[in-house]
Amino acid sequence: MVGTALKRLRLEKGYSINELSDRAGVSKSYLSYIERGIQKNPSLQVLSKLASTLDTHVEELLETNPTSTDNLDSEWVNLVEEAIKEGITKDEFSCYLEFIKFKKSSAD
Repeated sequence: MVGTALKRLRLEKGYSINELSDRAGVSKSYLSYIERGIQKNPSLQVLSKLASTLDTHVEELLETNPTSTDNLDSEWVNLVEEAIKEGITKDEFSCYLEFIKFKKSSAD
């Protein structure tokens, strides 16, 4: 589903809907419709603008098997989303996990 992929990529970049709207030149209400699945078939022109702004390819926006968070604990999803909103990068998050593993192994 385009909306799921769009939202995932937007959050990975740390963009709000407003910021992506400004950068891509697509209205925020239209972006919201896409993300919520109301607009299921955006034009190739819109998809190209979004893909370019998100540093990806249209094919990634059109993925047919998006990563699902349905089976994840909602608290984990909320924690990760909050980390993204706060600007924590994947590398920083990975370093933190490695630090926690190190601390646990040192305690044993």
